[in-house]
Amino acid sequence: MSTPAVSPWLPTAPCTPGRCAAHPGAAAPRGGTAAGAFRLATGLAAVLLGVLLAPLAAPLPAAARLLLVRLWCRGVLRAFGVRIRVTGRPVPGAGPLLVVANHISWLDIPLVAAVLPGRMLAKREVRGWPVLGPLAALGGTVFIDRDRLRSLPGAVATMAGALGAGGRVIAFPEGSTWCGRARGPFRAAAFQAAVDAGAAIQPVRLHYTPVGPAGYVGEDSLGASLWRIATTRGLVAEIRLLEPLSPAAEVPDPPGRGARRSLARAAEAAVALDPAAPTPPRVPLQTTAASESANRPRSSVHQWDGANPAAVSSARTPS
Repeated sequence: MSTPAVSPWLPTAPCTPGRCAAHPGAAAPRGGTAAGAFRLATGLAAVLLGVLLAPLAAPLPAAARLLLVRLWCRGVLRAFGVRIRVTGRPVPGAGPLLVVANHISWLDIPLVAAVLPGRMLAKREVRGWPVLGPLAALGGTVFIDRDRLRSLPGAVATMAGALGAGGRVIAFPEGSTWCGRARGPFRAAAFQAAVDAGAAIQPVRLHYTPVGPAGYVGEDSLGASLWRIATTRGLVAEIRLLEPLSPAAEVPDPPGRGARRSLARAAEAAVALDPAAPTPPRVPLQTTAASESANRPRSSVHQWDGANPAAVSSARTPS
């Protein structure tokens, strides 16, 4: 059966499970089958418990709900055998904040939410995914139809509205998951919401040790990824909070068409040049349908499109 052609404008990564997640250099201490099955079962049970108890948290104040989301996501990660390491400090105060991070795995979702819970954007299909769907829905994710470019301005308006109300929004501007050794360019669409709302931007660098098992790339299946993570001993997820960016500081002139691009470049540079961690190499994107058909990558859990600047001002979401 032939593989459907991929749109040439769709953000993609050349990473694949065989070359990246199961790369010889990604070798990690493997736990036994019994231990892996136990971690998988406890991880899924932690997700289910949170989903079942979510209605009880609905009447609570927003601050209390966010605290519960943080604790729940930490519990889910720990149940899967993933330890969390946090470095840096979040933006002080309780003002609006756009959190942007590099994208490696579905684990990025609970990892960021365990430290900086907020509203995420994801494609509508994610709602029905096992594990990810309940996690995303409980966290107030905005689900977007990624096949309708005309919905992108509405997505940005939703983000800007959440930011304007003093909330926190989370985006993965690479638009596709990468293995952690290489990275993709930050698409500018998400940053328009920060420009519109005058919100600060918190760049975040995500890193997993060992590199490889956590990667959710290419034609990897969720089941294979879950099992690989559950059977990897000593998996550490690091979230590094970098210096915040201000639209006013990065774009001193009246915001124009290039404001979001300037912010995207600044955030990408901040994540890539984190001095406390090695900078992964940039790998050229495969942008033609012909080149992608032989090695078709998975769209991001949070798929963003840079968008046609003449037609829209924003974003898009996975597969």
